[in-house]
Amino acid sequence: MKLEKLVGDRFKERPSDCQIDSHALMIRGGYMKYMANGIFSSYMPLKRITRKIEQIIREEMDAIDGQEVSFPVVMPASLWQESGRYESVGAELLRFSDRGKQPMLLGMTHEEASVHLVREYANSYTKYPFMIYQIQTKFRDEARPRGGLIRVREFTMKDAYSFHTSQEDLEEYYYRCHKAYERIYARAGIPEVISVASDSGMMGGSVSHEFMLLTPVGEDSIAICPHCGYRANMEAAESIIRNERDAESLPLTEVSTPDCHTIEEVCGLLKTAPEKSCKAVVFQRNTDDSYIVLFIRGDLDVNETKLTNHLGCAIHPAVITEDCGLAAGFIGPVGLNAKATVLYDKSLENTNNLVCGANKEGYHFTGLDISRDVSEAEYRDFAKIIEGGICPECGDSSVTISRGIEVGNIFQLGTKYTKSMNMTYLDKDGNVQIPIMGCYGIGVGRLAASVCEAHHDDYGPIWPMAIAPWQVHICAVRSDDEKVKAAADKLYGDLQAAGVEVIYDDRNVRAGVMFSDADLLGVPLRVVVSPRNLEEGIYELSSRDKSISEKITPEKAVERLRELIAEMTALPKE
Repeated sequence: MKLEKLVGDRFKERPSDCQIDSHALMIRGGYMKYMANGIFSSYMPLKRITRKIEQIIREEMDAIDGQEVSFPVVMPASLWQESGRYESVGAELLRFSDRGKQPMLLGMTHEEASVHLVREYANSYTKYPFMIYQIQTKFRDEARPRGGLIRVREFTMKDAYSFHTSQEDLEEYYYRCHKAYERIYARAGIPEVISVASDSGMMGGSVSHEFMLLTPVGEDSIAICPHCGYRANMEAAESIIRNERDAESLPLTEVSTPDCHTIEEVCGLLKTAPEKSCKAVVFQRNTDDSYIVLFIRGDLDVNETKLTNHLGCAIHPAVITEDCGLAAGFIGPVGLNAKATVLYDKSLENTNNLVCGANKEGYHFTGLDISRDVSEAEYRDFAKIIEGGICPECGDSSVTISRGIEVGNIFQLGTKYTKSMNMTYLDKDGNVQIPIMGCYGIGVGRLAASVCEAHHDDYGPIWPMAIAPWQVHICAVRSDDEKVKAAADKLYGDLQAAGVEVIYDDRNVRAGVMFSDADLLGVPLRVVVSPRNLEEGIYELSSRDKSISEKITPEKAVERLRELIAEMTALPKE
């Protein structure tokens, strides 16, 4: 491929709307173009990268007995109505009607479609276990697309679905898929990806893991224990609080706190620490706007995922009206008469001498003893785990919070979809049974962007050989020189004949422009042909990551490049 014919522009300026480096570099390098919010078109370099990622994924899925299939992008709503998700999934699911007024949807995931495909086939235990997968375009109407390909609305995804006759069989295959994912990330150039326990969310099931690339620009928070290796998404991480009860409980006393609506203001006025307070956080159900009042220790934050899972419905921050019975900024557990679901976080269990709202404008209580004053309270874990918090595995106060990009996820779905969609089989004794499912997903474009985020410098991406758009980049400096042009043309032809993927820049432009464009394309190996080099009888060979810099003779150029390509594409050792 000649660079002058490559569709798409490369430029120096960082676009003002790009918040993270991978997004900016892929725009500057002519990889993709914005079409609408969270929707991009791909130019040739990005398409070549994602095609290679897809091939790696196919090889690893085939190696664990996966069978590639293809599901429709558009599905009838009836399929999702069978599973119950048509009503439970929110605005992320794009719903519409066809010309016959039949409700339809754009697939954002394909659990229902996978069950539909195999439920008549898999009617006997002899057909199990098996796994099907696809690599296909999906659409999820994300509320806040960001980071270029990191979070989009339209995307290409590998989703796989396994079917089993026992939980033990699912767990064994789940482990095989986990190892396959580790190989995929290693081959794609980011072996540093870690797996963390996660919340299953709308997918359902009891066990799930996310694969995270740790980076400060990640949108997920990861709780990590450096002592025992515990790792979990903050959404799923258990918050453990060791409360220390004062030896003597003070009497519950009403005190004036005018114009103090926040924990910080109240604690400042009363000269007490936030951890010695009880605050109210109020939400409303999306379905009927009914109120939920959650009491939690004043220095902690609510984990909305935990709360949503407990309630079994979507929620939003409350709008407190005058007639709802709640005194905003002064809500407390004693004397609360509002019509609301009242919940208590475990951080309050067995605590005393707390400050809390008095359910009266301008007043708080001191001396709150939960067990004495709110004897009916039941406690659950609704809090976010904190930096320096207690590890749920080893019990040390050692938890650190890191940021990460989710590059894949796996779920043990159980019978959530097979049961609701009436998929059954006959076991060896002729009894009707319900199969157990697993689900495994990787976003192809997000993985490409994550590799770029992990491996780049100020000048452009540094693509690993396995997924690079091309393997070798030839720069013909002074292509108006006949000798340079002839030598570069020959090298280009010889490399193509040898099966090497090569991009060739023979434009008559300044060397600085040529090298800047080469950096933005991020091809692993670069060969410079110039008048000075030819006078010495050599070509300059370098690698994009600056680990290689050597002079090679024209006669040995193809051989040396093929050696390096083989070394740089070698599969990682187990």
